[in-house]
Amino acid sequence: MIKSNQKICIVSDLDGTLLPSSKIPRPEDCQNIWNFISDENYRFTIATGRTIQASQQYMDALKLESPAIVFNGGMIYHPRSGERKILQALPEDAKAMTAEILKENPHVGVEVLCAEDTWVINNTEYEKQHVQVCGVIPKYGTVEEVQGTWLKVLFAMSPDDMPAFMKYIADKHFQNVDFTRSELKFYEMLPVGNSKGSALDEYRKLPPMKDFKFIGFGDYDNDIELLKAADLAVCPANAAESVKAISDLVLSRTCEEGAISELIAKILNQEVI
Repeated sequence: MIKSNQKICIVSDLDGTLLPSSKIPRPEDCQNIWNFISDENYRFTIATGRTIQASQQYMDALKLESPAIVFNGGMIYHPRSGERKILQALPEDAKAMTAEILKENPHVGVEVLCAEDTWVINNTEYEKQHVQVCGVIPKYGTVEEVQGTWLKVLFAMSPDDMPAFMKYIADKHFQNVDFTRSELKFYEMLPVGNSKGSALDEYRKLPPMKDFKFIGFGDYDNDIELLKAADLAVCPANAAESVKAISDLVLSRTCEEGAISELIAKILNQEVI
């Protein structure tokens, strides 16, 4: 619960929540965020499945001063100091799991996201789309050639292929990893118990944040744990039904219409108290 005169930090997902389909932040939204964080009692940050490389442009555009949650909760990263805190990495046997999944599903795009680099393992059309949307310059190689700490693996495919792939993963009963759907075309392997929500639990422990209450803001399945961990769960009008079902507040605007600006206005007008 958020109380009057409480210090508040908004923790927002990027794609489908803050960002419209153009992937370019709306100028009005940027200005409202800047005005919001000009008050020392208010802070704003992001919690995204993107890597540092794929989210840095947005950290810069939003002039983030607070640490961000990246890799779907695998890391807390400070955009100003460059400090990185890896919260949890995939186990070593994730490499064998990835190789097995690819061998049995050669139509699925595969991308390994490491602390330093993004590696494309199977470059399908859907994987190419993901790289283009994220604006990253990946490295290419086999599972064995990937260098660095594995934080997550992304599988890209047609939405029509997703139900069968999800059933395939469920039937495998892989150990020590979790899976989540982050978009219609994307399914992700994460360290067991790792999520944006578990990262928010660690975020609360940062010395500057101890007196803040947190508003989680997201639109899709991989945001659910973030919303559950927050003091108030909010979603845009375009959110998945599964997200709306657990949200305290469903906004009237979509990400295309400036949902973040609506949320900020409600906070300033004390409509979320």
